[in-house]
Amino acid sequence: MDITVDLGQTIHALSDVLDFAGVDQGFHGKRVAVMAWHCGRVLGLNESETEDLYYAGLLHDCGMSSPSVDGRLRHPLGWEHDEGHCLKGEALLGQFAPLAHLAPIVRHHHGRWDALRTMDIPEPVGRSANLIYLVDRVDVLTAAHQERDPLLARHAVRDAIWQLSRSFFSRELVTPFLDISDNEAFWLSLEERHLNRFLFERKQKTRVKRICFMELRQLALMFVRIVDAKSPLTMQHSLGTARLARFLAYKAGLAEEVQDKMEVAGLLHDLGKLRVPNEILEKPGKLNREERSLIERHSFETYQILSGIKGLEDITLWAACHHETLDGRGYPFRLAGEDLTLEMRIIAVSDVFQALAQRRPYRPSLSAAEVLDMLRAFVGQRRLDGAVVDMIGHDLEQAWALATGSNLKAEFAGGDSPNPVETSDGPALPVDR
Repeated sequence: MDITVDLGQTIHALSDVLDFAGVDQGFHGKRVAVMAWHCGRVLGLNESETEDLYYAGLLHDCGMSSPSVDGRLRHPLGWEHDEGHCLKGEALLGQFAPLAHLAPIVRHHHGRWDALRTMDIPEPVGRSANLIYLVDRVDVLTAAHQERDPLLARHAVRDAIWQLSRSFFSRELVTPFLDISDNEAFWLSLEERHLNRFLFERKQKTRVKRICFMELRQLALMFVRIVDAKSPLTMQHSLGTARLARFLAYKAGLAEEVQDKMEVAGLLHDLGKLRVPNEILEKPGKLNREERSLIERHSFETYQILSGIKGLEDITLWAACHHETLDGRGYPFRLAGEDLTLEMRIIAVSDVFQALAQRRPYRPSLSAAEVLDMLRAFVGQRRLDGAVVDMIGHDLEQAWALATGSNLKAEFAGGDSPNPVETSDGPALPVDR
């Protein structure tokens, strides 16, 4: 299967995911990207080179492993072990061919100039990486300055960057940065409301690319691995849901292209959980109304992240509707009955099956038989599709193995039943987290 996607829109969506992933200084990557783009223009780089700088800025922190690491990187010049997230970012981008050329820039984006110039790397890579480091530190220094207003902080920040030229940063990069930042407009353009306009305009510069299924799957795994930085349980859940969804699509006789898309939708369905605080995802007891309200936002957040990417329309809807129910009491769109396609119903069943089979902080896993009993109970409540659940029943061992990724003989065991959360609309599916 080949699919046409807008690569620029995809990169912006990845940037949105990074904003959600625990970065405590919102829009950091976007500000870095815009500053890098302006610097590239002043340096006389061509359109392709400037665009690559912009995209590298958006994605430079894609290897961030946790909010705590992010906090340490907010020190004015980073910290001594900041190379780890650079290596992870390089590995992530290197696995997706259309963005692999950005991997070396991300790898070295915390490299001091006096070290980079001695390394055996191409000059354009070293220059681009050092420029990303320069504007990355500009953003951090501005935020760390006691004068939170960038107009008040700019002189101290510019002075600090000049003092670091030739050691941390190339003088050939510092000089043009100082030229373009010597006015109020530069700093005001980095405020969120002005930044959004620039980002919107850049999104219109479409970069459509046709990619094969393997590349699409690698792209989906990039998203999932960023989510994994927040909660390891989420990645295992997404992988299991994806495997089971593809299997059920095959059992239902859907075309191979649809099976491919179903696997990707399973991988991406919980992207929106990045907006849910960890203390809620990992809470050992019941959720209160406010906590459940936050949980119920996540499928719409998935929709919002993915809906900006042309070419993924079907995948976006299937992924976003995994908590819709036949009786119309699901979320976020309150779809019901015939409004729910077979693909949506398959993703919903796969999501519930895998979640019940997976041990969570608030309950143990269920056995395969117990999971099937729960699924049938939800069919009786008009929450899940009976025909899809019957497919599970006919191949229960295979479904268990795919959902859990475990050795069936060793792991075909269970635990106590879950304790569902009660809501005013009736019993919720006990698998939202």
